[in-house]
Amino acid sequence: DLPFELDSWRQMAEYSPEMRQFACILHLYHIEAYDYLRKIFPLPHPCSLTKQNHVSESHPPFFSSWLSNSEAAAGFSNDIFLRLQEKVERGEQAYCCCAVMVQDMSLQKQQEWDPQTRRLTGFVDLGAGILDADEAPLASEAIILMAVGVSSPWTAPLGYFFVNSTTGRLLAQLFHQTISKLNNIGITVLAVTSGASAHGAETARALGIRMDPERIRCTFRHPPGSAHSITYFFDVCHALQLIRNALQCFQKVEWLSDTMWWQHVVELAALREQRVLEPHSPGSGRSGSKESYHLKVNLATLLFSEGVADALEHLQKLGLASFQNCSGTVKFVRLMSSLCDVFCGRGPYRKGLKVPLLPGNYSKISNLFNEAKSFFVTLTDSVGRYIIKSKRKLGFLSLLLNAESLKWLYSNYRCPEGTPSHHLQTYAFSLDPLELFLRALQQACGTSGSPTCTVFQAAYHKLLASCSLSPGSPHGSGPGNVSSLDVSLSRSRDLTLGSIRAQYNPARERALATEYPFCAGLLLHSSALSDALMDLSLHTRSVTCAAGFVAEQLARDLQCEACVASLFDSDESRLRGRSVLYIKKSGGVSLPSASVHHIASISERVLKWYGKVGDGSKNTTLGHWSLEQEVFQELLGERPLFPTLTNHLFDGELSINNHYTGLVKEITRCYLNIRTNPAQHLNLKYPCGRHRLKRLKGRYLFPSPLGSCQSSCTHVGS
Repeated sequence: DLPFELDSWRQMAEYSPEMRQFACILHLYHIEAYDYLRKIFPLPHPCSLTKQNHVSESHPPFFSSWLSNSEAAAGFSNDIFLRLQEKVERGEQAYCCCAVMVQDMSLQKQQEWDPQTRRLTGFVDLGAGILDADEAPLASEAIILMAVGVSSPWTAPLGYFFVNSTTGRLLAQLFHQTISKLNNIGITVLAVTSGASAHGAETARALGIRMDPERIRCTFRHPPGSAHSITYFFDVCHALQLIRNALQCFQKVEWLSDTMWWQHVVELAALREQRVLEPHSPGSGRSGSKESYHLKVNLATLLFSEGVADALEHLQKLGLASFQNCSGTVKFVRLMSSLCDVFCGRGPYRKGLKVPLLPGNYSKISNLFNEAKSFFVTLTDSVGRYIIKSKRKLGFLSLLLNAESLKWLYSNYRCPEGTPSHHLQTYAFSLDPLELFLRALQQACGTSGSPTCTVFQAAYHKLLASCSLSPGSPHGSGPGNVSSLDVSLSRSRDLTLGSIRAQYNPARERALATEYPFCAGLLLHSSALSDALMDLSLHTRSVTCAAGFVAEQLARDLQCEACVASLFDSDESRLRGRSVLYIKKSGGVSLPSASVHHIASISERVLKWYGKVGDGSKNTTLGHWSLEQEVFQELLGERPLFPTLTNHLFDGELSINNHYTGLVKEITRCYLNIRTNPAQHLNLKYPCGRHRLKRLKGRYLFPSPLGSCQSSCTHVGS
């Protein structure tokens, strides 16, 4: 469709759609070829592809921006850029600087007929219109770009592009185009972020980033040849996954006189629950005697965390053979934990190295970065080869590059006057904000697999219509919303002790997912007879057992180390962290924490007030919702719950929808679900030791008053 004669190009009154597509695709995929052809054909200057309302005397007039569109079509979003420009023009300083990040999302290759536009869809589209032809390639990926505030937590989805293959050169050109468009409306880009992957490394090289540890170059110029420098970051979660892969492959890494053994981590993750006898604390009034605990690993603990380091040290002191000589492993994990804390700063209320980059903590952070560099460059494998020069080097190089970029930003960037918070949020340099948007997008698509181009566009249009650029505002609405902390924990799920256990012993992990210890004496108050025969002490024990079952069920699925630890009645004085728990048990059932037991007791009281448990109205969604509301009403004005989570509340956004309220809701729902649907949770065909269930006609169960709960049941599923 393009005119081949040079005179035809020069005589054009304006560029045709085919010419615009050709110019945009050539510029994004190969800038050198574009510059060469500009010497022959009157192609527009590259800046003109993103400038608004540009008209040149030497070149024909063209649309406001060839790579931009409205109505959530592929390309840059005109509406988002207009709203950002309005905020800048109103003098809102928080929007004057930002970071830009990129991520791709797989698509289902499929042609579809759009009856509204009367055109086929599913082809490649870079913002200048789809390539609609029989031989045109179908899109297999969507590249999404987002701007994130570096001193205030605002996010703005800038646009997307349908491509059939992602390359580093293409991503580099999209970064340049995005930076130019943001500069045109008065926003300065301080950093860009990509995944720590093959495409990410290729993008960094295409921008001029150098990752040689001895000669790191962490910035690139935009426009090329100008004085303005922009830093480059790799996603920290991706980098940590690469480092975990390296440790698994090498099994041990050495530096100077220390050795990090991967087997120590595997042994910790695979540690079976053990019964230990510990002396009573001096203040209990029972000094001299011993109390029984069950030592249990918290599988939600992150691999590179202070909790794992503390756990290894603690198990070494206990004399366990598998954890002797683990001082090198502890040192390695502790250094990695400190680096993770620095790169995950979310707000001014966190503590230690997790606070944003401020003058008061820069010296400490800078010393940590210097220590990490000297540490990484001396790491060797078992035969003495340097890890930093091996094929498993990208994870380590990514953290070194991020450290240099953060130091450069601190030395060269100052928050403008009037900025709400004078600090750099290192969280803005990870892909977490974009991942949060992509999860909302996936939910809006309504499919667990890869969406088609049509489904993707409809979902994107829906999110864009409800998108607010205000700090901390969620993408979309509804129960599917999650916080940035939840997204970070979810993305790190492959970096937990639980994932390592599942990797090395998947059969045992599947068994643990279906078998739970449980007390057989769960009372079902369904008649006046059962109430009359009820023993108060048995009722209390029954509620405790049910609450313990709820705690164990939730602990299997929760991804937060602090929240899992808060579920159980454990001795916190034994260990500083929450990675290893000293849990008390009664009759094979983990005793719940006081807060979990209190919520269960209130739920039981509500059930007793509102009729029989087996009543059909209580098994409906509306019935469950009304029960939950009654429980929450009863809890209002009660004593504070989960005292150990007070500091944890500041790990995420300051919002009513946090882990505290989420935990209360999940405990209530799980307990009510068990009590209103007992047949789904109780297998009545198991031996109960001395404590036997007496089956009566009907659905009522009564425990024998003899003995204690010494049973286990099989969880069928909820």
